[in-house]
Amino acid sequence: MKKILITGSNGLLGQKLAKLLLPRTDIELLATSRGQNKLASVFPALPFASMDVTDKAQVDAVVAEFRPTHIIHTAAMTNVDECETNREGCLKLNVEAVQNLVDACEKYNVHLIHLSTDFIFDGEDGPYNEEAVANPISFYGESKRLAEEIVKSSTCKWAILRTVLVYGVVHDYGRTNIVLWVRDSLRAGKVIKVVTDQFRTPTLAEDLAMGCWLAVEKDAEGIFNISGKEMLTPYDMALQVADYFDLDKSLIDKADHTTFSQPAKRPPRTGFDITKAETYLGYKPHTFQQGIKIVAEQAEVYG
Repeated sequence: MKKILITGSNGLLGQKLAKLLLPRTDIELLATSRGQNKLASVFPALPFASMDVTDKAQVDAVVAEFRPTHIIHTAAMTNVDECETNREGCLKLNVEAVQNLVDACEKYNVHLIHLSTDFIFDGEDGPYNEEAVANPISFYGESKRLAEEIVKSSTCKWAILRTVLVYGVVHDYGRTNIVLWVRDSLRAGKVIKVVTDQFRTPTLAEDLAMGCWLAVEKDAEGIFNISGKEMLTPYDMALQVADYFDLDKSLIDKADHTTFSQPAKRPPRTGFDITKAETYLGYKPHTFQQGIKIVAEQAEVYG
């Protein structure tokens, strides 16, 4: 019996993990998040404990009581520009919290599954494999690089799952995603500017959740890239969304990254080689076209 503790259960990936894992009878699950459980109405059977990952004593107490075999750490500050302007908060949530979890995992013999990002790379020569050398160009990327170093130097079992541009729809989640943003803008007749000079391998949230489960199921150790397979620009993605919903593509204007003034730099070309995850974990992502369909169907449910 695997006992899995999820951090950040109110977030996008946390909710997808809850949906994926709760029905399984071979798992004991504990969802944790700072503050209240947003999922009580959606998953009433989901065991929940309030846990602030930046509070070392609280982390220790929850882990000591539940005694998980695995922790899937999804909680993070992921707004890249917010990380740039609030560096203290970013370090607290993305770095110090990881040390708190590592300390608890070492103390109670827990296998840590840590989520990381393509933004640890400078984007000069993507797509990247697991051996590529990190060189972040934003504070968010640097915070996630520092977190990886903490995990790598720990004495507990660990796996680092790196991902790219995660998109999806969940209950009571304040942020939109590229699929719904493009759909809703074009439906409203708005002209949108979409960049053509940033390349990513976008990741459906369900695929990332499955990657996390496969890592737990196989007690995987080391670094794994978990993303989609297709290298696309946001402009490419917007065209696919317009095609799917049969919307006016002439409203989509090409732009480059200089069009937008943002506090944090974005790496131009990341994306991942996912051969290792396919080979060792049996990971099989959806295509972006399939992802659009899934998001569209879920948007009808969640509004």
